Amino acid sequence: MNSKIKYSNDKYTAFSNTLRQRVNDYFETRKLSKFGNPTMVLKTIFMVSLYFIPYLLMITGIVSNPVAIFGIWVFMGFGMAGIGLSVMHDANHGSYSKHSKVNKYMSYFLDVIGGNSANWKIQHNVLHHSYTNIDDADEDINISNLMRFSPHQKRYKIHRLQYIYAWFLYSLMTLSRLMWTDISQVYRFNKRGLTSTQNKSFKSLVIELTLTKFIYISYILVLPLIFVHIPWWHTVLFFLAMHLIAGFILASIFQPAHVMPISHYPLPDGDGNIENSWTIHQLATTTDFAPSSRIFTWFVGGLNYQIEHHLFPNICHVHYRSISKIVKQTAKDFNIGYNEQSNFIKALYNHGKMLYYLGKYDNVKPIVVKFKEN
Repeated sequence: MNSKIKYSNDKYTAFSNTLRQRVNDYFETRKLSKFGNPTMVLKTIFMVSLYFIPYLLMITGIVSNPVAIFGIWVFMGFGMAGIGLSVMHDANHGSYSKHSKVNKYMSYFLDVIGGNSANWKIQHNVLHHSYTNIDDADEDINISNLMRFSPHQKRYKIHRLQYIYAWFLYSLMTLSRLMWTDISQVYRFNKRGLTSTQNKSFKSLVIELTLTKFIYISYILVLPLIFVHIPWWHTVLFFLAMHLIAGFILASIFQPAHVMPISHYPLPDGDGNIENSWTIHQLATTTDFAPSSRIFTWFVGGLNYQIEHHLFPNICHVHYRSISKIVKQTAKDFNIGYNEQSNFIKALYNHGKMLYYLGKYDNVKPIVVKFKEN
């Protein structure tokens, strides 16, 4: 389906051109690079240290108290999420550094924490960013029959409770990728001809996936079972706790950005045409939240500025706070809607509300706020 989807190129051209020019002017007049800066490097060191230093303290026996070891796995859960949000995400978009090799090697941090960078680039960069909130094209809203993320998806009785059980399923996000999702995706993407976008053969992708999963399980689970002197089932439970923490954090950041009462879910016509341009489509399907919280923005890799990220994925997240003012003002100048939640709690609440609506009603259109047009 997605290969046939086409956006309108003649709607809101002036807005798109003006926005692009204003953002370019921001960087040119200040002589700034659109890529990462020293702040990004320091953040990378912090996030990687938050994950690996506790691990080394545990493996070497410096920390041996079972309660303290549990605390170590908790810290590693936050570090794991931090690497996902603030390091590998920019690298996989090619915005971490102006040097492609740096982006390539930094993107492998996803493989280091149990994911797969090649699958991520296909699901996230190719499908999600290109076809945001389009049913049967955006894999971020086509997860499983347990969740209904779009009003165009079939509603089952169990969905009436999804606003309750969704939060537990979110916690399983990284475990699911580790044990099943990455494996199924590489075969599914190959059948759809999407693996060719990574300039790697299907065989090399399978070998890479198998090898990195083996290395991850070896260092994160097998070595602690051997060298950490606590009951084996403690280690397994602590390992699961780390993933539950990381999964919950990651899903709680990504899902409220698109599954909201104010989100649009456009469908292509019979010829695959979407009514709006790609730029307007991103504004209609995406929501920012907690723009005034610097600490929150820092930890989540600027992904609370999802509008800016979707419009300019080639710009490092350290710049999103600044360019968000440009995007918001330009949208206002052209009388175009800009979806924003004042804080993270409100975003989570409204996301839960949307899950409730989608679980209870077949037709959710009356609840979705109409997107402003000229």
